[in-house]
Amino acid sequence: MTAVSADRLESAAQARSIATQLAADFASGAAARDRDRELPHQEIDRLAASGLLAVTVPSPYGGADLPPSAVAEVVRILAAADPNIAQIPHSHFVYLNLLRLAGSEAQRRRYFARVLDGGRIANAQSERGSATVADIATTVRPTAGRFRIDGVKYYCTGSLFADVLAVLTRLEDPDTHSGLPAGEYIAFLPVDTPGVRIIDDWNGLGQRTTGSGTVSFEGVVVERDQLIARSAAVHAPTGYGAFAQLLHAAIDAGIARGALTAATEFVRTFSRPWFEAGVTRAVDDPLLIQRFGELSVAVAAAEATLAAAGAAVDAATHGLSGGVDAPESAAQASLAVATVKVLADRAANEVSAALFEVGGTRSAAADLNLHHYWRNARTHTLHDPIRWKYQHIGRALLHDTPPPLHGVI
Repeated sequence: MTAVSADRLESAAQARSIATQLAADFASGAAARDRDRELPHQEIDRLAASGLLAVTVPSPYGGADLPPSAVAEVVRILAAADPNIAQIPHSHFVYLNLLRLAGSEAQRRRYFARVLDGGRIANAQSERGSATVADIATTVRPTAGRFRIDGVKYYCTGSLFADVLAVLTRLEDPDTHSGLPAGEYIAFLPVDTPGVRIIDDWNGLGQRTTGSGTVSFEGVVVERDQLIARSAAVHAPTGYGAFAQLLHAAIDAGIARGALTAATEFVRTFSRPWFEAGVTRAVDDPLLIQRFGELSVAVAAAEATLAAAGAAVDAATHGLSGGVDAPESAAQASLAVATVKVLADRAANEVSAALFEVGGTRSAAADLNLHHYWRNARTHTLHDPIRWKYQHIGRALLHDTPPPLHGVI
């Protein structure tokens, strides 16, 4: 990773303005980067230098302490331009939130300062081969007063651009000298730690330049102060999962907006009217106008619900709940985010596919690479199934059952 000197941002308005400026530049090369799998190293350097990656650092540590709604809007703006770039810092923001909720004072000072100076965090969380995605095989074990990590992680988004990896591990056999109970821990590892191997092998059909490849850990030695117990953030009503899911929904809403913008421009510029419409321009075809109206409603609904969910997550995480207790506030946030996740998933997949429906045969030309919108939507929305969002929403409505505390709702 190339070190950068980062600006300091102070407000949500400033963050939105900077994101809009960067997005205008990032959009122009997005299709080509996807086609050629050209990793956006320069673009991520610019993103880090802009100060946007440090906007959630709490104010006592020198950051802007922007709420989740402001971060989601930044992510949505970037995703409309290039959802690969928008997804790369997703885990960066999530693990900064973990530091805020569960890190020690020394850990917060160390890593928040690093991020303010342009540092980047990526995840090494998901695994393959286990019974479910929630089963973690990567271990952290006490060894001679320190700890050793062994395992393999997949879908490590952003790892090719990061200088610190947040590694999800499982401690099952603590000794009496470690001082740590059994459970799940996040290890903060510099990418150049001996025994860490980052492999550029991501081959998904979409989100091709996110650096979501494999990372292996063999005999990686870490100190106690590099480990953070996950339970304080995940298994308590902190809004941790709602914040993470809000950013995923923002990526999907951004993809939907980007696809609608591309469809609009293509039909205005290239499409011919269907002969039965009796018009000379495609944009005057009443059936095409109808379809664009439908697509616009889908995107606007996703964006409006994203804003509402952002406000709910703000309330759950930044003490803005107006007297509602923490469990209730966290539950409301998770259900609001589940709702936008459904609508953004639908909009991203529908609009990116409808781009060809409204654009006609010419829009399917491979050299245009307009299909990157659909491939990105289809790939990113696989992160967690919306069928379970419906379940949690329905159970809350019919049974007064709050959503579970597991980090992905």
